[in-house]
Amino acid sequence: MTANIHGPAWALEGLGVRSGRYPLAVEGPVMRAVDRLVPGVSTVTRYIRYHSMYAAIAAHAGQHAWDIAACRQSVRRSEVLLAALQHHAGPDPAWPAHGIDRMRRFCVAELELARAADEEHLTQSYSPRRWGFWDQYGGPAMLLGTVDVRDGALRPGRHVCPPAVKDLFAPLLSLAARDAVSFTDLETAGQAALGVPCPAEREWLADVLTATRDGGTHVPEDWEASDRTRRATLRILGRAIDLHGHEGDGYQETLRSAVAFGEEATTDPVLAAIPETAGWRGALLRHYSVGAWRRLWAALVAGVGSKDGEADRSAEDLRDWLAQQAPDADVRQVLDGLPPLKSSAGQLLPAERQLLAQGTDTPMTDVLLLMVGALRSREGHLPGDVRAVFLGRQRHWAEFLDPTWVDGLINDYVDRPARDLAARLVDDMLAQSRRVALAKLRTDPATGGLKIFSRLHLRNERYFKTGDEGDSDIGTRIPQLGFLAEQLGLFAAVDNCRTVTAEGRRILETNP
Repeated sequence: MTANIHGPAWALEGLGVRSGRYPLAVEGPVMRAVDRLVPGVSTVTRYIRYHSMYAAIAAHAGQHAWDIAACRQSVRRSEVLLAALQHHAGPDPAWPAHGIDRMRRFCVAELELARAADEEHLTQSYSPRRWGFWDQYGGPAMLLGTVDVRDGALRPGRHVCPPAVKDLFAPLLSLAARDAVSFTDLETAGQAALGVPCPAEREWLADVLTATRDGGTHVPEDWEASDRTRRATLRILGRAIDLHGHEGDGYQETLRSAVAFGEEATTDPVLAAIPETAGWRGALLRHYSVGAWRRLWAALVAGVGSKDGEADRSAEDLRDWLAQQAPDADVRQVLDGLPPLKSSAGQLLPAERQLLAQGTDTPMTDVLLLMVGALRSREGHLPGDVRAVFLGRQRHWAEFLDPTWVDGLINDYVDRPARDLAARLVDDMLAQSRRVALAKLRTDPATGGLKIFSRLHLRNERYFKTGDEGDSDIGTRIPQLGFLAEQLGLFAAVDNCRTVTAEGRRILETNP
């Protein structure tokens, strides 16, 4: 007898597929270090003006006892108005307001504010998120202490918004109560537009960001631990700019020049006196290995076809893809050909920079970077405090794909052909991506079935993809911190060179 089975009726057939973030889960050590070293700043908090706007909204909300709905409406409408101010004045590529691209269609004969900020049809509004861009500024703002959230509603933080800053946004908040705003009326709020200076805002938020009061005096006992750490990172960055800002690099590479390589991290009187310098050395060195894994994985996935069967790949195909790019040498010979990691005086040399500067930009360059990271992980290569951050372990043993894991592979394969090590790295990436995807497996409430977060999938021993992986480096928040400091008059950027202003040098105490 033949039986047909239908069901279960409470779930749709098949496995739900979503794109996953961090498919190899190698980013954690750097992300945790950055979270600890740059509190109150994120990779998506770009403007000081938004921080002051949310603080002004919170002050107004506290004064008028606004509930969650009133706060959310004011946030969304104020963000639309800030974008509309820039759109009306003419686009400035140096100051792209958040949401300006989606807001433009609501500026025709007038600004259709209610439609632009509509909460009922989020996907058709200026932002698909219920709280708009407060979602990305909220956490940092609460950590900075400029805004607090009580019972879901915005309220003043421990650093109260100054009267002059509230006055700056008074016209804008008045317009936020309207459903439509004429462009003539919009101009009355022009003082709040991005890029328009406000001395009171600059003074207030410079104090908050640098943990100072009374014109730049830092009293450690008056500030929380997160404030003191953020100040320490700003001082390190400021000193790095003093030492290397003339070289024409961005903020992140300027910081790397001062603390990751050479002797300045231990001999410069300012840098050596700041404990967080060691943390930044460890984080920036590990950043190279994390970037190498991300690019290597993205390159592997890029060569795999879709689920329709076009250019799908077996594990052997993928192993051959990397093995065929390996040099015709054994692993020991490859190690001997790496740039020197230390000078005769024991100072760290920029081997990673040398590899990247060769301009080959091939998967094997990333393999070499992983090997350099493995060598740096060995006992005695880095001081204990630097090595602790470099490894970033949450446990006392090697974690999948961390530098000590790669070092173990080097020891196992040292007298074998480099192509064998390359093939093993592919196997380890495939296994790790599977572990990560299964760890993220969730029940989908919409279908009752399971949902897996991954772009690479295995079917009948063949790999196919549902999308490409990103190969960009993860953020360190240093570019964002530097730009915030520029807006506060602490740093300046001219012709790709960075400098610390006289005010910045005084407040941050960057002089030896």
